[in-house]
Amino acid sequence: MKTLDQLRIATVQPDLYWEDRPSNRSHLQNLINKSMPNPVDLIILPEMFTTGFTMNAETNAEPAKGETLLWMRSLASELDAALCGSIIVREKDRYYNRLYFVWPSGDFETYDKRHTFSYVGEDQFFESGVDRLIVQYRGWKLCPLICYDLRFPVWSRNTEAFDALIYVANWPASRTRAWDTLLPARAIENLCYTIGANRVGRDDNDILYLGRSVILDPLGECIAQLEDGAEGLVTGTLEKKELGKIRNKFRFLDDRDAFVLKS
Repeated sequence: MKTLDQLRIATVQPDLYWEDRPSNRSHLQNLINKSMPNPVDLIILPEMFTTGFTMNAETNAEPAKGETLLWMRSLASELDAALCGSIIVREKDRYYNRLYFVWPSGDFETYDKRHTFSYVGEDQFFESGVDRLIVQYRGWKLCPLICYDLRFPVWSRNTEAFDALIYVANWPASRTRAWDTLLPARAIENLCYTIGANRVGRDDNDILYLGRSVILDPLGECIAQLEDGAEGLVTGTLEKKELGKIRNKFRFLDDRDAFVLKS
């Protein structure tokens, strides 16, 4: 397995076709093929990237090893890059907003959204996840989370010495200030790289999304971001040397509180 001092990231910021899985997979693949400037190690897709943020779980769910996972495996192998993003999954007659982290080898790990968005009733249709996922990929420890999880700093707390937080989202324009505030806060308090992957466009619920997908350094400074409303890729490189330099200078994690999360 490769161990890298630099991890090259591409965050895909698409407009999405409402509840149309084949069209979204095709559109995302076209965006990646068209906009990828150089090879990368990790490609990050938004929340519910095959459907948009819909509560029509029964209509739009896939089996746990359905067509989208096969598509992710194929693309990861073709590009020699991991892919992650969330889709709607049905398992044992229950529905999950499930993130897949797919390795170039085709192996995969999953994370079910812990904080379902009760403000719009997501908790009425989807089961909440229990366990956090820490992925060890090419010498990097990554913690992928989903959208509303961003508002809960305890769930995001860096208790495993991970190197980067990843939030895949459908974060609306009406709450842009929270997105712009909380992402740097999570980076700063956890002394880790932080990536926010969002969509653009307007969905069939007439909700507008500006995108503002971003890659932040461990001090919350912007490495790369797309202009509002633009489709495309946000690319940047995470540096192990820079991460170590910052953590050696600011040893704030040494003073963090100890705690145990209960389900």
